Amino acid sequence: MRLIVGLGNPGAEYARNRHNIGFMAVDAIARRHGFPAFRARNQGLAAEGEIAGERVMLLKPQTYMNKSGACVGPTARFFKIAPGDVIVLHDELDLPPGKVRVKTGGGAAGHNGLRSLAELFSNDTVRVRLGIGHPGDKDRVAGYVLSDFAKAEAAWLDPLLDALAEAAPLLAAGDAAGFATRVALLTQPPKPKKPKPGDAARSPEGDA
Repeated sequence: MRLIVGLGNPGAEYARNRHNIGFMAVDAIARRHGFPAFRARNQGLAAEGEIAGERVMLLKPQTYMNKSGACVGPTARFFKIAPGDVIVLHDELDLPPGKVRVKTGGGAAGHNGLRSLAELFSNDTVRVRLGIGHPGDKDRVAGYVLSDFAKAEAAWLDPLLDALAEAAPLLAAGDAAGFATRVALLTQPPKPKKPKPGDAARSPEGDA
């Protein structure tokens, strides 16, 4: 079994926050792949199902971001899931909006959810870093991540969530690199069509 964790804060007031993109991603995966309703488990909300024949548990910690490890650790240990089979989706300030990178382990880089995982569980998890952009000033970071996505950001956010859900079978199969590549292909803007021969605009004829 693989454990796919979305990081975020519980409660309706945080639901559309940039910090909650991990929750949004897990919800999109659950919808696309027909998971049952989430149920309370180990201070989180969990749903079990299959993605392309792989057994998967989706998890949204309800401990608030800075105590995420208190939910993820007991859940992984109960199901005997190794840290390398735990996949964490989280917001990433150091990536442009809509960009995705996957890595294993590493530092928390100031992210309270990742810091909690390292302290209370493990930092050897697979991390799916979901770019939300940076406000440009470190003093504005706290307010930025805890503010809602702007309506205009749906132009990249909705396609990203769809792409994460569509590419989830690769993630469930352990192909992190293939997953990242697939998401990048699904979210790249369409290439402009090349004009066909004879399509060049012709000047309208003038009056004789």
